[in-house]
Amino acid sequence: MLTHRIATICLSLASLAWAQTLLTLPEASQRATVAQRLGVTDITITYHRPMVGGRKVWGGLVPYGQVWRAGANENTTIQFSEPVKVEGQDLAAGTYGLHMLPTADACEVIFSKNSTSWGSFSYKKDEDALRVTVKPQPADMHEALTYDFDDVKADSAVVTLRWEKVAIPFRVAVDETEGTMRSLRSELRSGKQYTWASWYEAANYALQHKTNLEEALHWADSSIQSEERFENLMTKSQILEALNRAPDAKAAHDRAMETANVTQLYFWGRQLQAQNHQPEAMETFKLVSKRFPNHWISNLAQARVESADGKFDDAAKHLQAALALGVPDQSKSAVENYLKRVQAKQDFNR
Repeated sequence: MLTHRIATICLSLASLAWAQTLLTLPEASQRATVAQRLGVTDITITYHRPMVGGRKVWGGLVPYGQVWRAGANENTTIQFSEPVKVEGQDLAAGTYGLHMLPTADACEVIFSKNSTSWGSFSYKKDEDALRVTVKPQPADMHEALTYDFDDVKADSAVVTLRWEKVAIPFRVAVDETEGTMRSLRSELRSGKQYTWASWYEAANYALQHKTNLEEALHWADSSIQSEERFENLMTKSQILEALNRAPDAKAAHDRAMETANVTQLYFWGRQLQAQNHQPEAMETFKLVSKRFPNHWISNLAQARVESADGKFDDAAKHLQAALALGVPDQSKSAVENYLKRVQAKQDFNR
């Protein structure tokens, strides 16, 4: 009878211990996530942060010559939403178990196709997707293991593990343009395909990056088919010009100018100025003044023409007329500043 009661108590205690593992409880090595976007590629590292706690870490707690989980508890994972290059080597999009094989002078960074294991205890080399060798560096003291994204550029960053007084860095790079183009193609198959703006943004991106221009032309035409606007017509014109199709480019340009409202036409002139196409900019400002004579922006446009010609008194009159017509608050201080400059005989285009 006593033996039966002892067995029952032991079973109850075992059941209680098992039940506790189902609860969310504090962990000695706390879970953390760090992420960085490069172009349109998201990189996410999920890991647990062990503390030094007065222990010898490198060559002690983390033995040299053995595969290590690069964190604590279950697999440290690193996820790439698009293909990347790690230390110059290709790695496909996906989620990888991140392991390291440190020595005193070097460290192999391992990306395993298995990302669901507990630590590195069941690690198998034949599941490697990639291994790269990097050089550890001395670092300031870090009590808790941490991952950082350093030296972040438009298309690359250095992922750095820091723990105790050692840093282990590896560079991740993306093909920003190709990754973006791949993402755009995917998005344009979604519900975003039903608005002119999506096709226009895609076409304009390709134009600005001088890539896949025939595809960009198709995107511009799709935008125009959805809704003909100054923006997509002018983008089409610029794509055709880049494709050396001058007559077609002029036709699209002329149509864009016909559809432009006063704001679009004025800011097209400003864009031409920024590109140092001054004669074309001045012709555009004259067109603004001719087509929209009673708008404050047309007076501003005409003032630019007169200021460029050194006709500062005439420019001042048009700026005063613009203010009298009611310049919006967000633009008023700029126009007032232009007026002060022409009154001082200065060209406010410069």
